[in-house]
Amino acid sequence: MANVIRSMREHPSAVLLLGQVVAILAYPFLDSSTAGRAALGVLQLLLLLAAVAAVRMTPAFSWAAIIFGGPATIFAVWESVAPNEGWVVLTSAFFHVPFYLFVSYAMIRYLFHDDVVTRDELFATGAAFTVVAWAFAYLYAAVQVIWPGSFGDQRQWFDLLYLSFTTLTSVGLSDIVPVLPNARSMVMIEQIAGVFYVAMVVARLVGLAAARARR
Repeated sequence: MANVIRSMREHPSAVLLLGQVVAILAYPFLDSSTAGRAALGVLQLLLLLAAVAAVRMTPAFSWAAIIFGGPATIFAVWESVAPNEGWVVLTSAFFHVPFYLFVSYAMIRYLFHDDVVTRDELFATGAAFTVVAWAFAYLYAAVQVIWPGSFGDQRQWFDLLYLSFTTLTSVGLSDIVPVLPNARSMVMIEQIAGVFYVAMVVARLVGLAAARARR
């Protein structure tokens, strides 16, 4: 047990990535349970806070946790109780989207803070990617409240997360598509973010490999 705890402390990004993957796999089984959805939402936010606090604790992150993370935790529970209440979904997105994007920014800064790629930084590349996908899923939830019919039928949150991952990875496998222009604009922004993220990470790793070769 001591070895497991020590490993978790040494690799907080791996814990976050594992938590994100577990949430994806667990959500279909808990979708019909209000308590299950609430628990997953709160657990994810706690994982985000713990991981970023371990790798990039700054005054800016402390303020972001207070301003966005705290209310996001409350609305994660509230949204699980009232998933079809428009103002709840909008307010939840208002706090979740900037918090998730700030966490992804903090993890990317963690990746680029030195010239050595550690094992945990490699896990952070995947964790930051999944965090961006979550941010866009909340954004899409807000979009379909503001512009009803943005994705055809009214979509559940997990459907929007599925759309977000297929868009961010540019695989184009989704059977859920943006219908209205505003929704398509948001999807195009995520496509750009996905391509840019992959290019940035690959350039970083190649650059470090070339630097090591010159030494």
